[in-house]
Amino acid sequence: MNRDVYWTPLDGPGLEHCKLMGAGDVIVADSQSLRVFDGEAMRITYTLRMDAGWRVTDLALGIEGKGAWHLQSDGNGHWTAGGNAIADLDGCIDVDISVTPFTNTLPIRRLDLAVGASQDLRVAYAKLPDMTMQAVAQRYTCLEKSETGGRYRYESLTSGATAELAVDADGLVLDYPDAFKRAWSAEAATAE
Repeated sequence: MNRDVYWTPLDGPGLEHCKLMGAGDVIVADSQSLRVFDGEAMRITYTLRMDAGWRVTDLALGIEGKGAWHLQSDGNGHWTAGGNAIADLDGCIDVDISVTPFTNTLPIRRLDLAVGASQDLRVAYAKLPDMTMQAVAQRYTCLEKSETGGRYRYESLTSGATAELAVDADGLVLDYPDAFKRAWSAEAATAE
């Protein structure tokens, strides 16, 4: 899988370019997001490395001039930073980064739910631009599935927020009502 995807936020100016690359047992999402928060322009970058089962093994995230994180996971819900365990994130297999719809793809792909099935999750939630991370409870329900995509209900069991997400065949968000809209997508060029 090699894709380039652009999303625009619906709550203010911005644009995200996510490059998704897959080879063998490794999937990498490398992204840059330009956003405005409280009148301040921000450049946000993240790189997520996942195994073939879409379990996060490495997260690098930063806001230019504000700070950065680099976390590792064993893919089974145990997180470390600089070799030190992060007990608060125990049990979190997936990551949810507040400024991108890409991280909704992680549980959608990893769980591969049948139509009508739901799954409750404990997720490492990165709230930006605050640069805070905490474990939160979420639920995903598969509403519809076809060869060309599907619809999923996302629920934050912590905040009560809910949304129906339209996704393409790769589980990448097309439309996240009141939050994000797909602006452009294409197969990425591969180097020869």
